[in-house]
Order: sequence, then C-alpha cells, then structure tokens
Amino acid sequence: MVLLFRTLWKGLTLWFRPPLEPLGTSVLVFRVWPNDLDVNIHMNNGRFLSVMDLGRFDLTFRTQLGRAMLRNRWMPLVGGVTIRYRRSLDPFERYELRTRLLGWDAKWFFLEQRFLKQGGELAAEGVVRALFRSKEGNVPVAEVLRQMGYEGPQPDLPEAIRRWAEG
Repeated sequence: MVLLFRTLWKGLTLWFRPPLEPLGTSVLVFRVWPNDLDVNIHMNNGRFLSVMDLGRFDLTFRTQLGRAMLRNRWMPLVGGVTIRYRRSLDPFERYELRTRLLGWDAKWFFLEQRFLKQGGELAAEGVVRALFRSKEGNVPVAEVLRQMGYEGPQPDLPEAIRRWAEG
C-alpha cells in the first residue's frame, strides 16, 4: 500500500497509453517525493524495488499478457531480483523507469528494469526473475508466450543472466 496513489494513477492512465509488443519497452516517468527518501536524503534502496513493481504492472497490461493473466487467473510471482545502484536519486528529481522482457528459459521470464536520471544517466539497473502460477501450478512459458501472441524467436539471454539463473 506504500505506493497506493502511484499505482492508482498509473492504473488510470494505462488506458490512454499505446499497447506494447511482447518485447517492447515500458517507459514510466516518476519524481522522487519526500516519502521516498531515506536518512541520507536520497531515494531509499527499498523504494527502487517497489517502483519496479509498477514497471512490471505497466508492461504486463500494455501487452496482451494482462488480459490473459486476468482471464486465466494467473498470479505473477517474483522468484528473484538483483539490482545494482549506480547514482542517487535526489528529492524531487524526475526519473524514468524502463522495463523490458530480456528473455526466458524453461521456467522463468527475465526482465530488465533501468532507472534513468534526466539526461539518460543510469541511476540503477535490476533484473527480475518471474513466472506465472495457476491453480494447477506454474504456467508453462510456452503457454504464456502463446497467450501473449508472441511467435518470434527466443532472445539470447546475456551470459551473466544465465549464470544467475543457474545459481
């Protein structure tokens, strides 16, 4: 509930944003508010992870995946996150969150999420490992891709992501 107003706003404005292809990039613009700050007067490390949820929400519902998820009552589950902080985000600073599907393996989807300061400077970058679960268990990756309408080739995952996935 920490990001209640941001979630509501992004949900309401979702209907006015163009749809995305399955391998498209979601771009959301935010500002660092006082409730995002830690004792060092910059955006709290944990807040980055909460904002990343909004990027995945936007990507999901701007592709065909959102409808499939609701229709089939799939639950999205995060199985791991790795994030690297590069630069601080200061009070009232505007930033972009860019979210895209990097690829997948037999079980997991891997998403890249990048926080960019004004001018494109990288503030933080994260990779999320996620899957979908139904009442019957984990939804096969092939089924999710089919329902998303994706028929293209499987992107090559970067070596670092493959090693992380194995660990």
